[in-house]
Amino acid sequence: MCGVFGIHGHDEAANLAYLGLHALQHRGQESAGIVAGDKALRRHVGMGLVTDVFDEKSLVRLPGRAAIGHTRYSTAGSSEVRNAQPFLFDYSGGSVAIAHNGNLVNAEELRTRLEASGSIFQTTSDTECIVHLMAKVPEFDPVARLIAALRQVTGAYSLVLLADDKLIGVRDPHGFRPLVIGRFKDSFVLSSETSSFDLIEAEYIRDVEPGELVVIDERGLTSHRVQPEPVDSRFCVFEHVYFARPDSLMNGKSVYRARERMGTRLAIEQPAEADVVIPVPDSGVPAAIGYAKQAGIPFEMGLIRSHYVGRTFIEPQDSIRHFGVRLKLSPVRSVVDGKRVVVVDDSLVRGTTSRKIVKMLRAAGAKEVHLRISAPPTTHPCFYGIDTPTRSELVAASHSIEEIARYVTCDSLGYLSHDGLMGAVAVREPGPVNAGGYCSACFTGEYPVPLGRRAELVPLRRGTV
Repeated sequence: MCGVFGIHGHDEAANLAYLGLHALQHRGQESAGIVAGDKALRRHVGMGLVTDVFDEKSLVRLPGRAAIGHTRYSTAGSSEVRNAQPFLFDYSGGSVAIAHNGNLVNAEELRTRLEASGSIFQTTSDTECIVHLMAKVPEFDPVARLIAALRQVTGAYSLVLLADDKLIGVRDPHGFRPLVIGRFKDSFVLSSETSSFDLIEAEYIRDVEPGELVVIDERGLTSHRVQPEPVDSRFCVFEHVYFARPDSLMNGKSVYRARERMGTRLAIEQPAEADVVIPVPDSGVPAAIGYAKQAGIPFEMGLIRSHYVGRTFIEPQDSIRHFGVRLKLSPVRSVVDGKRVVVVDDSLVRGTTSRKIVKMLRAAGAKEVHLRISAPPTTHPCFYGIDTPTRSELVAASHSIEEIARYVTCDSLGYLSHDGLMGAVAVREPGPVNAGGYCSACFTGEYPVPLGRRAELVPLRRGTV
């Protein structure tokens, strides 16, 4: 995924960007960075968590009234410091800094074309294609250059940029990835999630609309369109399922309440005779609460999460992911011993984590373990920002629910239906409403944007667990 943050019009812009990235740390743990300044831009990036990369001395070296920040989870480009964002480039139009959340599906074709015309790339990230395209546009205004560049790319992007004393935020025409606008005193802020606004006590104003480009400078905020004609919006439904923090608003809706509704619908669709409902913390907690309420079964915290271990799904190395399960979760024997247990999790991607959880619960004395997933089976890879490059990693792509249940060694396995999921996120709530559809290609295989050369990664033959 990745988290992006931007602020314009504050004397401590870099410090506020640092705090904003703290609230977005769950979106990426590989690297972090900030670019700050006015006309002269300065950059500091590094590998690791936000607290690993920044200290008081590094933030003092980032003066200026505008800043953008990034916390990285790689989906395109290797995990190394040269791919740490934001990127900072000098070109004929001046300096430009850019931070990107998402994936460009035509990045390979663009890179081949740009290199053939003389462009020299400094990174392996698809984000750099955008800057090279900007450099080739015969316009002086950076906004005009950016719009012309973005009309040549396809895929998912939420961007924040610093250029020519301007803070720029933009979402792709389908609005796959989130980007929200807030106000902090006399400053405007942009972020992947409203959770960062809560931390710095900024006021949420609205989402950047799909296909909208906002420019923030000393005169205030102005809005532009990337494409002259609107297209169908397709916000990533997996943000509601897993990625976003539960205290955030996504697409104008409470993530916590959406997950709770998923659990309620899951209990209706996939009931189980049990003594206790427990979540897989932390992202499974709201759904488990909804399940327990609907089923009339006591809710307990039967798994305790260590908060000193990162999220297993987004660790870049498979060996770390598998080793991290036992470091991350520990069963509470007094809750599960001798009980029929319903375990509610938000997703089942590879199946290896679920298998270890079930075995841990049985070792702690659970009499039965019924696994319930508050999302449909993940059967297709995402090419818009989630790290599932081939279907071979997805156990549900080639195995039945019964086969998966045998693999994870649970007594029963039940998923939320696609209709149940979409119904849970479609409920209108008080406050700003962002109408539009969702992308659920990871569950359906229906990709809103053509995949080009990446389409060859989709087919998969039936396999064995």
